[in-house]
Amino acid sequence: MSEAKKLCIAVRHLQFEDLGVFEEPVAKGGYEIQYIDAPVEKLDAAYEADLLFILGGPCGVYEHELYPYIKDELALAKHRIDHQLSMVGVCLGAQIIAAAAGAKVYPGTNGNEIGWGPISLTEEGRNGPLSPLLLREAPMFHWHGDTFDLPKGATLLASSELYENQIYSLGNNILGFQSHPELNPLHIEHWLIGHACELAHTPQADLLQIRANTQRYGDSLKANGVEALSNWLLTIK
Repeated sequence: MSEAKKLCIAVRHLQFEDLGVFEEPVAKGGYEIQYIDAPVEKLDAAYEADLLFILGGPCGVYEHELYPYIKDELALAKHRIDHQLSMVGVCLGAQIIAAAAGAKVYPGTNGNEIGWGPISLTEEGRNGPLSPLLLREAPMFHWHGDTFDLPKGATLLASSELYENQIYSLGNNILGFQSHPELNPLHIEHWLIGHACELAHTPQADLLQIRANTQRYGDSLKANGVEALSNWLLTIK
């Protein structure tokens, strides 16, 4: 009899902002992947999942009165923080985890960070499982306007020129990515179409340059992201 698979639940806000290239290492790690669409589905099953992802989306954590499902996600993230249950936040997800840990989330004073740009790993980042993010001379993919203070007790792992808090860990089992190492370069057109209004109101975000840089760097970021997450999955308890 084969061993039952562990359960990974990914809380999703937009159909195209999914696990992307992270699906591969999660599946290889022995997890069955299920999605929960946060705005319309209950999060009950996510409380007991072996691994949880909270993915990206266009709403702000501080807009929870307008988008009440954010309150449910904050409660979920706090539960998993309190019990040190394995969890990864990406973009909005990283902000939700930070807020659930008591940190402030707010619009970034340096404007929207959209497109490709380098990150620098801290010493802890370089010496940890996410070190492959600096391989193959690939910059990181960014898409956010909000930022957050580093939660108390968190370890900063990476920064960008515009925003210091790009990647952090909170204990051994919780990880937050403000950036998007999960991007599947084959799906970049979904991002460009789905966020067309935001692009139109962000003059510094050059759609043609984003598309060209995705062609140039996408495969390298994919390889880096898969390797980094694979390494991290081996460290969680």
